[in-house]
Amino acid sequence: MSKVEEFEELRPLLFSIAYRILGSVSEAEDAVQETWLRYDGTTTRPTSPKAYLSTTVTRIALDVLRSARVRREQYVGPWFPEPLLSDPYEDPARAMELADSVSMAALVLLERLSPLERAVFVLREVFGFEFDEVAAAVGRSEAACRQLVVRARRHMRDGRPRFEAPREEREELASRFFDALREGDVASLQDLLAADVSMAGDGGGKAPQLARTVVGAENVARLLASVFPWMARIDVTFELHEINGEPGAIFREREGGVLAVMVLDVLGGQIRAIRSVINPDKLAHVGPVADAWAVDRELRRLRRQPH
Repeated sequence: MSKVEEFEELRPLLFSIAYRILGSVSEAEDAVQETWLRYDGTTTRPTSPKAYLSTTVTRIALDVLRSARVRREQYVGPWFPEPLLSDPYEDPARAMELADSVSMAALVLLERLSPLERAVFVLREVFGFEFDEVAAAVGRSEAACRQLVVRARRHMRDGRPRFEAPREEREELASRFFDALREGDVASLQDLLAADVSMAGDGGGKAPQLARTVVGAENVARLLASVFPWMARIDVTFELHEINGEPGAIFREREGGVLAVMVLDVLGGQIRAIRSVINPDKLAHVGPVADAWAVDRELRRLRRQPH
């Protein structure tokens, strides 16, 4: 195989590693491109292209994550990962680990780990790399990597249980949720929400967002039912779509511009978290981005009109 063929065969794996470390589609794509440039510039062929490329993309992603930490600490409001519409890497033997690790909930938890803990957890627990491979990738001893994995596992396990509902069950629940949302049906919405459900939006200070996280089934149901029927009147629509392996929807304004992406975290037959990404910087890869401020102004004007 040529270098190009070797790289293209491994590109889905490299992107999936980088995305889980960084939580950003654009930064992951940049890391993969930089990995190619380094590979293309090598004068000798590595014994294992997979090991070489995985190590390279991990180290690049770690450097990016360390520099991003300062920006994320100063981020306005909740930080959520850039929504991923489809994960390019598939491995039937690790399907559960891959699906669980790419969820919004898991990526939010990964954000709380140190960069090294995050990288080691991703390589070992998600992609099944051996400890000697992990150690080589992050430049630490095997013993140190084992300790990092133990700490990371504890944080991840304490923060969130794994997926427990089959995909079909989660999709059916999401379909009922979005039907109730479209109708503004408070009672039906409340029936689908966990008692301690939380709802938050990531606007990054660049789009209208909730002033605070809304908690509780009744509060969340009433807020949703009070907003979305009005949005429909200014021709905001949504299409159901799997986002980060979870049920969700893409919201668009009348011209088709992407307004937001909403993701539902389903556990125990109920929705326990609703996360929306509204920051336009995180939506460009989904499609042309709408002017959320203009939509918000139109919505406010409509609601002020006498009935």
